[in-house]
Amino acid sequence: MSLIAATLGRIAAPERRTMAIACGAHVLHDGFTDLLYVLLPLWQAEFGLGYAEIGLLRALYVGSMAGFQVPAGALAERFGGPLILGLGTTLAGIGYLVAGASAGFAVLAAALVLGGVGSSVQHPIGAHLVSEAFSGSRSRTALAGYNFSGDLGKMALPAMTAWLLTLMPWRAATATIGVGGLAAAVTIRAMRGLPGRAAKTREADGKPGITGWAPVGRGFSLLLTIAMIDSATRMGFLTFLPFLLKSKGADLPMIGIALSLIFAGGAAGKLACGWLGARLGVVRATFITEGLTAAGILALLPLPLTVGLAVLPVIGVALNGTSSVLYGTFPSWWRPHAASACSAFSTLAGSAPVRSRRCCMDSPATSPICRP
Repeated sequence: MSLIAATLGRIAAPERRTMAIACGAHVLHDGFTDLLYVLLPLWQAEFGLGYAEIGLLRALYVGSMAGFQVPAGALAERFGGPLILGLGTTLAGIGYLVAGASAGFAVLAAALVLGGVGSSVQHPIGAHLVSEAFSGSRSRTALAGYNFSGDLGKMALPAMTAWLLTLMPWRAATATIGVGGLAAAVTIRAMRGLPGRAAKTREADGKPGITGWAPVGRGFSLLLTIAMIDSATRMGFLTFLPFLLKSKGADLPMIGIALSLIFAGGAAGKLACGWLGARLGVVRATFITEGLTAAGILALLPLPLTVGLAVLPVIGVALNGTSSVLYGTFPSWWRPHAASACSAFSTLAGSAPVRSRRCCMDSPATSPICRP
């Protein structure tokens, strides 16, 4: 939070508005994505779902969010980023309202697809708004604050959801989350002075812009493969972590606290492993972060609940650290195409958890983690 406050304190009012909207949207949508980990055990009990169906629900949300990022960017170029960001946030809020009113698996699945499509607008549009509002070297600091804000949502919203569940039934809590999304959408649409279709304006003025997709070479392919494996591991671990903790005796509030602990470690990991990557290079840093991730997950399995909770922040550092190393590497390799490379990289890496869950669902009877 201090990084964002320090950034906001040094910038003009129009830039401050843009930064506030972009960071606020990042907090909300990343929180919307990760609070599902708190709700999944409840939906399993409510609708009698197996682990394969739980994996499918998560995959539907992640898959729709990843798959619509590129179309969302195209719509933003045509109609303006703030408009599409507001509409997407509205759709995400409606998705949670529908989830709260769902009477079965089919409606719940449709609600998560709706919410995933709505949340797909945040990453491409939020980062673009910040880069449009800040010029030169200031954009690096602004984007650092923007990226960090997402981890605040990952920490805050799962904990808030767990707290709401102690006060009201899950349907009412989910509806409250949806109403919060609609309120955020109204705020985005009411804000004036945000960058609009600035990219088109630059092209009309004859200034060079970044067009086309990033070049696909051996380096990009290797980074993308690592990112897809890392993303699938991270999402798979987080999906089944609440069930592991539940088997150790954790209740819902404790599960919310546990998720906040691992997301807090992840926020620290983004900063620490970015520094590590700059010092050791992408290969050595990735070996360290992936090795620690594997060791941490294996160590967590036999540990009692109390000791496991203490280990979760350490796992979070490594679990989120690889993405910081990878995302900080490829823009320096393809500087003229950094924006398009980022879009392709984010979309393809984000689709990996969908494929990993499909492997689990194809043979639930033979997979020990997929047995109900």
